[in-house]
Amino acid sequence: MTSVQVEEHHDEHGGNGVVQGSSGEGEGYQRGLGARQIQMIAIGGAIGTGLFLGAGKAIHKAGPSLILAYAIAGLVIFFIMRALGELLMYRAVSGSFAEYAREFIGPFFGFVTGWTYWLFWVVTGITEVTAAAQYMQYWTHDSFPQWAYALVFTVILYGANLISVKLFGELEFWFSMVKVTAIIGMILICVGILTIGFSDAGDTATVAHLWNQGGFFPNGIGSTLMTLQIVMFAFLAVELVGVTAGESKDPKTVLPKAINTVPWRIAVFYVGALIMILSVVPWTHFQPGVSPFVAAFEKMGLGVGAAIVNFVVLTAALSSCNSGMYSTGRMLRDLALNGQGPKFFTRLTKNGLPLIGTTASAAFMLVGVWINYQWPGEAFNYVVSFATISGMWAWIMILCSQIRYRRKADRGELPQSTFKAPGAPYTSWFALLFIGMVIVMMGIDKDARISLYAAPFWAAILGVSYLVLKKRNPQAAAFNKRKTGVAASSDGGPVAKD
Repeated sequence: MTSVQVEEHHDEHGGNGVVQGSSGEGEGYQRGLGARQIQMIAIGGAIGTGLFLGAGKAIHKAGPSLILAYAIAGLVIFFIMRALGELLMYRAVSGSFAEYAREFIGPFFGFVTGWTYWLFWVVTGITEVTAAAQYMQYWTHDSFPQWAYALVFTVILYGANLISVKLFGELEFWFSMVKVTAIIGMILICVGILTIGFSDAGDTATVAHLWNQGGFFPNGIGSTLMTLQIVMFAFLAVELVGVTAGESKDPKTVLPKAINTVPWRIAVFYVGALIMILSVVPWTHFQPGVSPFVAAFEKMGLGVGAAIVNFVVLTAALSSCNSGMYSTGRMLRDLALNGQGPKFFTRLTKNGLPLIGTTASAAFMLVGVWINYQWPGEAFNYVVSFATISGMWAWIMILCSQIRYRRKADRGELPQSTFKAPGAPYTSWFALLFIGMVIVMMGIDKDARISLYAAPFWAAILGVSYLVLKKRNPQAAAFNKRKTGVAASSDGGPVAKD
């Protein structure tokens, strides 16, 4: 049976009408991710290089108004995640949003989404190993080349992802634990400085820094809007919980809980942390390319704290790259199972790991080593915009799929999800408009515009590839839009009618 057949509308609730996808075992995967690991993957997905490194450039551009940008963008992210949650409770599969795009929008969009999300994580992996290599310079001061660090980190994480999904989950758990502990510790230290007044910043620290250094919008609202690309990049990867669905031990319980933690994660780790940092250290002291967390500790005169935070942001970058290694192999396998990618990507190891897909993705990530060799100073900025536009495509497909699913469910053509997105479809339309505005801002920004130039070339490559694959196998289920309904398969299991 193909992946499409295996993952069809299974009723796993004893006839209560909630449709679920196949189990992880049915797709060949092992359900090795427990509740604590999924929760920390969800939390860690919202804390990455975009906050620890990218926020330095954003603060320099927007000043304190960056806090508002993160708050509004965070609300949009919550709408996106609840839309994804509604789809996951309808049918939880490892292909996640590529599968939903395939079902509700069309086979071509499923194809584009799967390959674009793969590209997103490859590019993100390059971004993260670049950031990790930059963080290592804090200690070595160019005594060891940046590109060499990028190579070492890529090889280590690749090896870790070939052992077991449980090891991936454990690595993410502890990576995320370090990040969470560090940010909470930073917030508590800043609260102590503001109330007790210790450290070098004790005499000058005040909440008034948020409006006394040129106002809340020191460079104008336009400059704040121009930081939205950086802000949205910081939130990329929150949707990773959808990819873990096929390897979660109890997705029906764990995934909704993980998604519902999005608001407080953003409130604490982004809005709360930035309010504290910019209250203790004026926004004018931060520079692009320097972690605001490291810079804040240095301004406080806490040199050891700066070294600790640098270690934390190093783990944040490695965490994201680790997630990239994980998700790219799964996405390539989903595409291959549906006839939309080379068949050899379907092979799994005895431990249920997509060896060939992960290896191919890691090989592409080695491009990051070359980028770090050629342009060590600009490597991070060069790839951020590519990651942002490809990652936002997945969000667009999630929202469009949820809108169409809800429309069918309301008409009685499909069962209702047990985890409905609040305010949908209006919240989904609002999120789509917001993403559209971000794309417009990227077109205006000369540094980010290159990603929009590259998008048509990527679309052309995918368009030609899709036509070639469809011509070779025109009867494949993946190239023919599914019809609603359930029929019995040859082995007695339910499959959707084509």
